[in-house]
Amino acid sequence: MEIQGRIWIKEKGKNFLGYGKVELLERIAKSGSISKAAKEMRMSYKAAWDCVDAMNKLSKEPLVLTIKGGKNGGGAKITQKGREMIEVFHQMREFHEQLLGFLERNFYAWEEFLEQRDKILSLIQRSSNENEC
Repeated sequence: MEIQGRIWIKEKGKNFLGYGKVELLERIAKSGSISKAAKEMRMSYKAAWDCVDAMNKLSKEPLVLTIKGGKNGGGAKITQKGREMIEVFHQMREFHEQLLGFLERNFYAWEEFLEQRDKILSLIQRSSNENEC
């Protein structure tokens, strides 16, 4: 048996950071280019740009700085805040995976606990109903 789950961060009700966006940030950091990162991920430049724009707008500080193209071409750079968010996400993901592993290893104990909890709640409910005036 496996217990699975994914983790992502929302800000102002919108998806801020998740597996795909972190991968995009990492690829931008490595290549110095939103376009190259998008190609590596088999996504359109516009989709990648929209992700970067959304993350930058939802964050208190930009995660990616862009350099306008021209004679020497443009580029993109991950900010210190962007690097911090990548690290925070990886730490959260690792903790999340540990939690899922714990739940998986203890599934049957949880199942028993939940059964007992339901019995206890039922007894509490009956007791409070009997004590009503």
